[in-house]
Amino acid sequence: MREKVIEQKLVQAVKDRGGICPKFVSPGFDGMPDRVVFLPGRHFGLVEVKAPGEKPRALQLSRHRLLEKLGFHTYILDGIEQIGGILDDIQAT
Repeated sequence: MREKVIEQKLVQAVKDRGGICPKFVSPGFDGMPDRVVFLPGRHFGLVEVKAPGEKPRALQLSRHRLLEKLGFHTYILDGIEQIGGILDDIQAT
């Protein structure tokens, strides 16, 4: 399954829960997660989308560690079966 398909499924699942999932573009600050998840009730998370079996690059992992250090949850999504669990976790925070 392609990364694009997984990303589309994530966006739809977020919409189904009443939220939005814009693409995150950060010019001049590479390695940031692909999507920002906003769910009702002020729930927020960052999601890096990968094709099945792909791993984040070193710069991406460095950015994820920085974000986690600042208190922001960052998730790596590489299969559609993970979407529900990630969204459940975001809603629980």
